[in-house]
Amino acid sequence: MFSLAHKTAVITGAGSGIGQAIALLFARQGAHVEVMDLHMESAQDTADQIIAEGGSARAVACDVGDHAHVKAVFEEIGLRRPRLDILVNNAGIAHIGTLLTTTEADLDRLYQINVKGLFNCSQAVISRMVTQGGGVVLNMCSIAADMGLADRFAYSMTKGAVLTMTYSIAKDYLAHGIRCNCISPARVHTPFVDGYLARTYPGQEAEMFAKLSAAQPIGRMAQPMEIASLAVYLCSDEAGFITGSAYPIDGGAIHLR
Repeated sequence: MFSLAHKTAVITGAGSGIGQAIALLFARQGAHVEVMDLHMESAQDTADQIIAEGGSARAVACDVGDHAHVKAVFEEIGLRRPRLDILVNNAGIAHIGTLLTTTEADLDRLYQINVKGLFNCSQAVISRMVTQGGGVVLNMCSIAADMGLADRFAYSMTKGAVLTMTYSIAKDYLAHGIRCNCISPARVHTPFVDGYLARTYPGQEAEMFAKLSAAQPIGRMAQPMEIASLAVYLCSDEAGFITGSAYPIDGGAIHLR
C-alpha cells in the first residue's frame, strides 16, 4: 500500500525539516524526487541521502517567490521527466508579530514566499497535469488557518490563503483528474524551532522546548516524519477519493485545547 513507484514528485523546501522528511519518505516509497530548495547545498544534501539509500533524486535550486525562475525550473524538469505526478508545496517562512508589530516589509516577504510561491509552483505544474490526465497537488497549511494564534498575524494570513487556494485548485481541476489537498500541522520539531529557541532564549533552550511541547494537548511536538507519513497517504492512489480537504495533524490543538 501507499506505493509511489514510477511517479515523479516535486517537493519544495525539501532541504530541511518537514520538506526533507517528505522527500526521504516519498523516495522510500518508490518515487523519483525533484528536491527543490532555495539553497542548492541543502537540496543536494537531501538528494544525497536519498541516493545513499538506493532511491532516485535530483537537487534543484529554486526561489519559489520568483515567477520567471519557477517557470524556467519546471520547464527544465519537464524536459527530463516524462510525467510530473506530484507537487508538494512545502516551502514557507514564519513570522512572529501582531498587527501593530508587523511591518509592511514583513507582510510582503511572507506573501512572496507563502502565497505567491504556492501560486508560482502550482501554475507551473497544473498545465502539465491537465495534459497528462491527472496529478496530485499537496499544500502545507497550518492550524493557524483554522484558529487564532497569538503573535502570528502575517503568518496566519498566508496560511488562510493556502487553505482557500487549496479549495479553488481542487474545484477548478476536478474534471481533469487532479486532486488537491492540504495538511495543517500544529507545532513540529524542526531546525526552525531549535534556531528560534537559541536566538530568543539563549541558555534556556531545554526549558522553553519543554514548555512549547507541553502546550500541545498531546504533550509533545510532532516529528517531521509524522507529517511525511500523512503526505505519502494523500499523494498515493489509496487516497484517490480525497480532494478539496484540509487535514489537521495537530495533537488535538484545534478541538482539545
